[in-house]
Amino acid sequence: MFFCQLIYPLFSQIIFYEDRNFQGRSYECMSDCADMSSYLSRCHSCRVESGCFMVYDRPNYMGNQYFMRRGEYADYMSMMGWSGGIRSCRMIPMHRGQFRMRIYERENFGGQMHELMDDCDNIMDRYRMSDCMSCNVMDGHWLMYEQPHYRGRMMYLRPGEYRSFRDMGYSGMRFMSMRRIMDMC
Repeated sequence: MFFCQLIYPLFSQIIFYEDRNFQGRSYECMSDCADMSSYLSRCHSCRVESGCFMVYDRPNYMGNQYFMRRGEYADYMSMMGWSGGIRSCRMIPMHRGQFRMRIYERENFGGQMHELMDDCDNIMDRYRMSDCMSCNVMDGHWLMYEQPHYRGRMMYLRPGEYRSFRDMGYSGMRFMSMRRIMDMC
């Protein structure tokens, strides 16, 4: 346990820049930010100094999401195919302990149910489940992907009940793989 405390940072930090290649005005953030427009008129590059963050292309943690771990993102917009830039971000807290999530075939926890405690690269192959439309995250923080093998658009899930992905704005999007967020450096 002591060894883990030395590896993982005690805080998370991300720096956003108005222009590509870390140019222009900057905004340093160490927590969630629902709307960056009051700090920067635009955001085209960022640097994650420590921790992990989800960034969103719309205010209030809406729209397309992208997971960012420690590193430099000099021109992330072309990397992600975004046209508008980062508008909000959510800090992902470090989680120690087990991971547990129940996935359901239908909305409101209906249909087939399976409990996950580790990553699943393809729900169709593992569970013969063709769709995942709701879930309950009991422990840990997870990323869900629209395609098998952790590809395509993603959604960040923290502990809580998610009764309908469609009502959350993911209409027409199917989630086919899930991964635990374990790396915090």
